[in-house]
Amino acid sequence: MKVIKETAVQVRRKFDDAFKREAVENWLHSGKSAAVIAEELGLKANRLYAWKNIFAPADAGGKAAAGAKPGSMADLQSQLDVAHRELRHVREQCTILKKTLGILSEPSLNGMNGLTR
Repeated sequence: MKVIKETAVQVRRKFDDAFKREAVENWLHSGKSAAVIAEELGLKANRLYAWKNIFAPADAGGKAAAGAKPGSMADLQSQLDVAHRELRHVREQCTILKKTLGILSEPSLNGMNGLTR
């Protein structure tokens, strides 16, 4: 008796240019790694690198070169919004760490008052 082995057929997804550009912009301006962004989008990181070569500005990492004119008002506003979100996230982390340090610094209430056996 033959055992038939079933294999899953992967469907090849196609992405339009607008999605690719947005994914690359998100990656370059978020400060996150390609692997993190790719996982969020359900892709592999090598796709982002390939799209970067096609859609990203020619200068290094998509950053404006020294002496170049700044981007449009909308670009600058989006960069400011990203910076504000990151600052809010860092402040939340700082608050959590301070609270954690306070909890760990409290003396133990096990009734031994520091005595050991």
